[in-house]
Amino acid sequence: MFLALREEVEGALESALAALEYPTDDLGIEEPPEDVESVLASSVAFRLAGEAGAAPPQVAGQLADEIDADELTYVAAVQTQGPYLNFLPSDAYLAMTLETATEADYGHLDDREESVVVEHTSANPTGPVHVGRARNPIIGDAVASLLDAAGYDVERHYYVNDAGRQIATFTWAYETFDEEDLEDEPERDRTEYDLVRYYRKGNAFLEDGPEEEVEDAEAEIEAIMQGLEEGDEEAYDRVSEVVDQVLGGMTECLARLPAEFDEFVKETRFMRNGDTNELVDRLQELDEAVYEDDAWQLELDDHGIDKNLVFLRSDGTTLYTTRDLAHHEWKFENYDRAVTVLGEDHKLQADQLGQTLELLGNDTDQLENVIFSWVNLPGGLGMSTRKGTGVDLDDLLDEAIDRAREEVEDRLDDRIRDDDLDEADIERIAHQVGIGAVRYDIVSKQATKAITFEWDQALDFEAQSAPYVQYVHARCCGILEEAGFDPTEPLAAAGQEESLDFDAIDADRLETPAEQDLLETIARFPAVIDEAASDLEPHQIATYTREFADRFNGFYRECPVLADDVDPEVRETRLALVAASKHTIANALSVLGVAAPRSM
Repeated sequence: MFLALREEVEGALESALAALEYPTDDLGIEEPPEDVESVLASSVAFRLAGEAGAAPPQVAGQLADEIDADELTYVAAVQTQGPYLNFLPSDAYLAMTLETATEADYGHLDDREESVVVEHTSANPTGPVHVGRARNPIIGDAVASLLDAAGYDVERHYYVNDAGRQIATFTWAYETFDEEDLEDEPERDRTEYDLVRYYRKGNAFLEDGPEEEVEDAEAEIEAIMQGLEEGDEEAYDRVSEVVDQVLGGMTECLARLPAEFDEFVKETRFMRNGDTNELVDRLQELDEAVYEDDAWQLELDDHGIDKNLVFLRSDGTTLYTTRDLAHHEWKFENYDRAVTVLGEDHKLQADQLGQTLELLGNDTDQLENVIFSWVNLPGGLGMSTRKGTGVDLDDLLDEAIDRAREEVEDRLDDRIRDDDLDEADIERIAHQVGIGAVRYDIVSKQATKAITFEWDQALDFEAQSAPYVQYVHARCCGILEEAGFDPTEPLAAAGQEESLDFDAIDADRLETPAEQDLLETIARFPAVIDEAASDLEPHQIATYTREFADRFNGFYRECPVLADDVDPEVRETRLALVAASKHTIANALSVLGVAAPRSM
């Protein structure tokens, strides 16, 4: 309802400004501080003081007098506080919030009839997913879920690098060496851990092997790359045998987060269908195209980019960015918007790609990048698949589950709920809390800021972490279960054993500040989704969940729901508030890709 209230406030304020012959281009609408009772405020009087020839408080008074709150649905009154206009919520606003928030899809916005492709992760299929890259699938998946909740038609894509030198080297090594040539056993019983040993062996051989044999190997690697450029089916099949196996294992790892994809788009697709060759012809015709240092390049200095974009080598092979240009033009043809999640080390490449697409005549307004910085573990870690060093994402997730299991077991004696947990329950909760802690800790920080992952913070049940927020959902489920409801179903679902007296539900009965603060926080959720989606910033949702958890815990402490001395009609209304809280926090956590446990 917050979005509807904001729209109503905007309309009323624009009409008041127009009636007083003031400009309406900047309404100055903002959310007030917590100690102000209003839901929205406006600082527009500051801007108008000079034009009006009056002090801001006087201008605010003129505007307040011009707005008739009786004509508004969701605003009860317009009050001035110095130079500010404060808009207080009506009973209808709170009642409609309580009604809509008890629906299971609360917070999801209407269909915008606009398609968005979100490309993320896209790690080279050369071995296990390393923890240093974990931020990409976590942020990317959250961005996609956020856009989906905001009403966009979203597809999640993984762009597969299956044509570069790394992959050609991997293919040669896989075909050249046998198991007995490999020094180590696989670190895990999964395909990418097995095959990465060939890749490491191949790179070591190219660095230290006999000169003549290395020359022969380099010639074979070059032949594989040339075969892919020429669309040779045999070269493609050889590479695919390696890539598809490794990618299958990496996909299993990513599914643990979970991060899943609608399509894996291979870069060889745009070589085999002729798109890359056609694009090279167009690039060579640009005024910025030059041939120097044995390669075709674009000089982008005049466009604010100091480094040239190399798009064709002297041997006729293209580069990753060349093929990615064809990939992006394909995106533009098939989707209304294209969002790419990239590490900060790809920022130059992203700038070059965007500028080149524009030079080629594309509308790059539909292209947006989410740039993220790195995740560090305490002490710092080097990460290089080629050398075989670093910490794998699987290791981090296993550690998270183990630590969460210990935490859950340590807290068993302090649990209030009378639902004995067996080993399967503990294991389920350990997975939900452990992996949720990793995801939440990473996605809750602004993407452009480097972060250090700290176990004590991520798994702190008492601080503003994933377990702290997840516990709110479990607490809501516990209250609903005790009242006889199935928390996995809406209160009005036909399968509920108990029935809620909806005629007795009245938001006016939520009289305490704790109840009203909670309901007003619930009301803001769709607007938070809307703004976070507009900014492509899922960390805004995490910030909201922490605020929400604080509000709910305040309500839980001060407002008993099922106590014997609670008035029956208040009980029904508070139960509706608990159900609304459950849907709100569950859907917020879902956007972040964090599980919402039924019990903890």
